[in-house]
Amino acid sequence: MICAPPANPCSNALKPSGGGFDPASLEERLKIIETELSRPGAWEKPEGLTPLLREKSALGNEIERLDRLRKSCEDMREWLALAQDEEDGDAEALESLARQQKELAALLDDTELVMLLSAEEDAKDAILEIHPGAGGTESQDWAEMLLRLYTRWAARRKYTVEELDLLPGDEAGIKSVTLRIAGPHAFGFLKSERGIHRLIRISPFDASGRRHTSFASVDVMPDAGNEIELDIKEADLRIDIFRSSGPGGQSVNTTSSAVRVTHLPTGISAQCQNEKSQHHNRETALRVLKARLYNLEVQKREAERQAEYADKEAIAFGSQIRTYTLQPYRLVKDHRTGREAGDVDAVLDGQIDQFQHDYLLHLHELRH
Repeated sequence: MICAPPANPCSNALKPSGGGFDPASLEERLKIIETELSRPGAWEKPEGLTPLLREKSALGNEIERLDRLRKSCEDMREWLALAQDEEDGDAEALESLARQQKELAALLDDTELVMLLSAEEDAKDAILEIHPGAGGTESQDWAEMLLRLYTRWAARRKYTVEELDLLPGDEAGIKSVTLRIAGPHAFGFLKSERGIHRLIRISPFDASGRRHTSFASVDVMPDAGNEIELDIKEADLRIDIFRSSGPGGQSVNTTSSAVRVTHLPTGISAQCQNEKSQHHNRETALRVLKARLYNLEVQKREAERQAEYADKEAIAFGSQIRTYTLQPYRLVKDHRTGREAGDVDAVLDGQIDQFQHDYLLHLHELRH
């Protein structure tokens, strides 16, 4: 007797919620871009091709993902038919069907996640900053743990991570870090991480073995890059030069190479001291400043969108978004969605996709 096979999820696999997509139109757009890139003289000014190259890469990734989804659906149907028709090999067919269903479910989750990233800024790269809260070495160590978490998360997605600025802690950990994380929908995924992250554990820095609570803030901004024109007047900028601080190699702390750039009309500032070159530090600080100004405009638009559904639950990137408990029990809980995970080590190793999925779905439900 053949057990009842699982329900076929392929019937709606290519009908994602919140909208639809047309693979043929994606391929047509890709052909147009390839034609544009191959025309004579197109590469005379390669910096002007950056938006097209980014779109080409995004389209290629999307087409590949949809092809994998289509192939997985076809395999699912074949195993489903085999499980229903075969009697001698039914156990093996059902086992293979279960594996195929798991793979397809993961692809469907990924498809839904991408479909939830509909805002213009979601497709951009991300500028991510981590700052420890009060608590000295304990909080600085927690900030470094978060740095590792997001670096591992990016590596799993094959994103690139560029360290724009890092200030080491006095004894351990970090006082602050600014990263640029580049990859498809990097900002869209990482915007779920904005807010205060709390850690509860037995402190490795406490000889008495007492339990400590540490806090660190994470901020995420879309990287404006060179594709967005921002009206930033030179007269509105104040450039401050100072000596680098923190541990370092030869000439660190002895040369005035660190740069802080302040946008006078808004008071927003950014600084960089990673490089020995004052020029490079200035370029990096300006890039981060541009991202912060662009993020300010994005938040204004978000506030306007929230006003449209003010009667619904407010979307708040509140003070405490997630708690990571290592003692007396082990649990990670997101306070916005209620999602919990017992495998704390996996989460700290960068496996935060389900938290991101739930948060984006939560935003989508609030807006519709």
